[in-house]
Amino acid sequence: MTQPNQSGLSDNGAGALAYVTFIPAIIFLVTAPYNKSSYVRFHSWQSIFFSGTAVGAWIVLRIFLLFMPFFGLMTLALFPLIWLLFFILWIVLLMNAINGKRFKLPIIGDLAEKQANR
Repeated sequence: MTQPNQSGLSDNGAGALAYVTFIPAIIFLVTAPYNKSSYVRFHSWQSIFFSGTAVGAWIVLRIFLLFMPFFGLMTLALFPLIWLLFFILWIVLLMNAINGKRFKLPIIGDLAEKQANR
């Protein structure tokens, strides 16, 4: 476990908190001492990209549902499964951050790592 910062929140705790929504992730990217930690920056960026991907998936599914009748019905059936997958993946990201691991998602993790190391 990493040492707590002056605020009492460890890097592991901050990294995990970044996954709650994109708002803490943005806050950690702009406030010291969290913006100095590569670990917290990585999880913050990955959280932002993951949230963006989830929103993008929701938009695409809504378009299919509204404008393509056949695919819409199929999408309606797959909607709960896709969100369950996102939820499970979110839990995995959260647990890895709490345990001090840099679990990288494909594509998103590489982008987050690139941003964190700037």
